[in-house]
Amino acid sequence: MTLFDPPAPLAERLRPRTVAEVVGQTHLLGPGKPLTRVLGSGRLGSLILWGPPGVGKTTLARLLAGEVGAHFIPLSAVTAGVKDVREAVTEAERLRGRGQKTILFLDEIHRFNKAQQDALLPHVESGLLTLIGATTENPSFEVNPALRSRARTLVLEALKPEEVRGLLERALTDERGLSGVTAEPEALDLLARLAEGDARRALSTLEVASTLGNPVTPDAITEAFGRHLPQMDKNGEDFYNLISALHKSVRGSHVDGALYWLARMVEGGADPLYVARRVVRMAAEDIGLADPQALRLCIAARDTVEFLGSPEGDLALAQAVVYLALAPKSNSVYVAWKNALNAVRDGESLPIPLHLRNAPTALMRQQGYGKGYAYYFDDPEGSFQQDYLPDGVQLGLYAPTGEGWEARVADRWRKLRDAHGDGEA
Repeated sequence: MTLFDPPAPLAERLRPRTVAEVVGQTHLLGPGKPLTRVLGSGRLGSLILWGPPGVGKTTLARLLAGEVGAHFIPLSAVTAGVKDVREAVTEAERLRGRGQKTILFLDEIHRFNKAQQDALLPHVESGLLTLIGATTENPSFEVNPALRSRARTLVLEALKPEEVRGLLERALTDERGLSGVTAEPEALDLLARLAEGDARRALSTLEVASTLGNPVTPDAITEAFGRHLPQMDKNGEDFYNLISALHKSVRGSHVDGALYWLARMVEGGADPLYVARRVVRMAAEDIGLADPQALRLCIAARDTVEFLGSPEGDLALAQAVVYLALAPKSNSVYVAWKNALNAVRDGESLPIPLHLRNAPTALMRQQGYGKGYAYYFDDPEGSFQQDYLPDGVQLGLYAPTGEGWEARVADRWRKLRDAHGDGEA
């Protein structure tokens, strides 16, 4: 071993050599579980392995190939293209002549575009290639339906803290690990928690921490780990799951939940202005007329974020989110607007009554435009008696709730409805 021939990283050295050494994924590898049954049969079909980083997708693919005695061709969709796929096909055809199967492992398969994924189809369908694709993104959105239909999707889970800790203990005792290094129990507990189920990150951090002192201490783990950033892919499913969790916590009036998911988004690097726009939407959609002040406050929060930037403007977002979570809720305007749109889209275009039409010319007035219109301020009673929809049409689009400010105007709404003759709507 020389400076020009450094050892492989700890995570690579500790890569499981057999399926029995795999940590976690007991829902797939336990007795009677899907992969256990597949390996027992000796017949491995194409798979999509979907899960967060550092849970063993690549390792599992290699082990599966070894278990069924197949030739393993690894490609990364980040650097590979159709040319690489063609070369893999040529190699698979050569090996098939010798009676050997080929597994093509495509890491980050979601980075292949539609045309590149389609290039795999005929070879997967014919059985020349058994495809194992790995992705951190939801295959429902990122993998072509035609390819998904030819591969079974298996979901890998983040490792549990106790599973990560067991892996760290293995790193300190295994001959391939950190020979002569010890660690304080509190340090291993801390790292198992910080890693958030990512085995690769846990082992990499332990390796760095081991260079800072022996035994490894919690302080060394903190220094080696760096700043803890919550997991969030700004263009992936997690991002939209987080905004969904924030919105639903606000709607459910759960202040702590709303603040937590907001903090996850801000700390994860979400654009504060995007979050502010979504908060404004929450005020209009879920608080509505139960508290008209909510929308004004959220617009002010958006302006504050734009004016101050982050992190100073983040406090305005937190204030708005807390206000929305505590506010009474009403989606009556949201529902009424959807009803109005559906009435327009699904029904015929109703004629505008003549008395409601504008009459800027003599010809229009001769045609009866504006005739008989009762101006409210001159004739309140007549204003209520005239029709505002075609004769006989009643839509019943809006209905107030009993929440907050809207409950106070519900009685007026009922009186207005009756005055307009819409009481049966």
